[in-house]
Amino acid sequence: MSTDHDHDHDHGHGHGHGSETALSRIEALSGEKVHHAGEHEGPFSVHVLGLGPSGAQLIRQLSGDEAVTANGFTALAVDIGPGTASGVAGGPVAAVELPIPSRETLSTGLNRYREFLKMEYPRYYWNPNYEPWLPSDLAIPSSGREMSRAMAKAVYGIEYYQDGEITGALTAFADGVLSSERTPLVVVAFSMADPVGSGIVVEIARHLSSIKLGRRPWVIGMGLLPTEPDASFFPVINELDCMIDTEKNNGVMAVWGDLYKNPFTGGFFAVPPGDGDPVPGLASFIAADGGTDLYETLKALNWLAVPGDQWHPAIRGEQSDRWVNVLTTRSLDDAGSLATGLGLTKGFGTEYAEARVFGTGKDATAAGTAVAAAISDVATTRVEPVVETKAGADFVSVVLPRASKLDLELFLPSRERYDGIDDWEEKLLLHAWLLDLGVMLCEPSIRFDGMGGECIWGCACWVVVPHAAIRGEVENLVAVPESTAPAV
Repeated sequence: MSTDHDHDHDHGHGHGHGSETALSRIEALSGEKVHHAGEHEGPFSVHVLGLGPSGAQLIRQLSGDEAVTANGFTALAVDIGPGTASGVAGGPVAAVELPIPSRETLSTGLNRYREFLKMEYPRYYWNPNYEPWLPSDLAIPSSGREMSRAMAKAVYGIEYYQDGEITGALTAFADGVLSSERTPLVVVAFSMADPVGSGIVVEIARHLSSIKLGRRPWVIGMGLLPTEPDASFFPVINELDCMIDTEKNNGVMAVWGDLYKNPFTGGFFAVPPGDGDPVPGLASFIAADGGTDLYETLKALNWLAVPGDQWHPAIRGEQSDRWVNVLTTRSLDDAGSLATGLGLTKGFGTEYAEARVFGTGKDATAAGTAVAAAISDVATTRVEPVVETKAGADFVSVVLPRASKLDLELFLPSRERYDGIDDWEEKLLLHAWLLDLGVMLCEPSIRFDGMGGECIWGCACWVVVPHAAIRGEVENLVAVPESTAPAV
């Protein structure tokens, strides 16, 4: 992993990244507006896969917005347990409430998991040591809100692989995306604090993006950040980190194959809590001008993610460890309040930041001035923060791109809480991604010194990612072994 930075802070990594992107290319964003949609681009259609209560709430907000619904909007809400998602269904919106299984159904499905993965991916390694990742005596909760991430993953998996309702619903959702007469933008929305949303996103995102959509449309992750540090956030953010950061993701695919390639082809937004419920503002941003503002933001992020010496208009940017794009919204009156609830560490720096002020008149002008100053207070940028003023509902959106997980205030205290758990099983239940492969990502490999991914079956399952990189301990990074053959 690269550790080159302009300057370091006390949490072990640097915030200056100026050498990675040529200044002239950043100025092309701020001065020439190269990311603005041209006549040949669009119109756009927005499609939302909403997971858990937050995902359903976002769908509910968007389904009432004519700017979105007039352009071919479709949505699928997914949750676990009866009465959790069905209230949003109707018209272009479908909903699936995954049933809480009986112990027999859960046991049978988990015991067949190698069959499921082999049918899905012929290169899957048939591990003779496989056992269900859930303890056999684990109590089955009566609702999705009470279950662990590891259980939520299991509930989704046994339904999807055994042709439950979710299988057909996901296919129908993807067919709607691919049949759109407009350029589709697919949003996968969930809360990182929700065990259901964060527990099933690791599978449903790849099933949608890589299998159902064939990685053609832009699939954008939108994860709502927790309000407080929590032990579960440590596995959540690290699973996303190893999905999205190209170097770490390559270390996962080196062992387990390209089915585990980053499903978020359009990038990932982390949405901080701000001063209250962030979902209504997020919906306003997605809906703005029928998705045009979302599209232009994605173009800007793509432009920034391609190194200057490799730039070509046809290249889709690859993510580095700075894959976290912070997206927040404020009312016009609160445009200067970015320091509250933003969730970034002091001293954060990036190449470029952009605010979009939706509104007209003196209030919009004042909001533009306030938000420009507020951005400068919370982030250092290589060019002056860009403020665009557009007609529309009265609100302000701000995107601070290319943060790393270490730039999030939640990361270090959540790691401390995770480290404070002594019970191995309790730690396992906080994980989701790769458990079916025998990998508990946030623990060290038992076979390869310095690598990440403890094998929960005691054999040699692992990932080619230094454990120090998973923990965010840059000073302790080790060389990656030359051999990346599948673990046996």
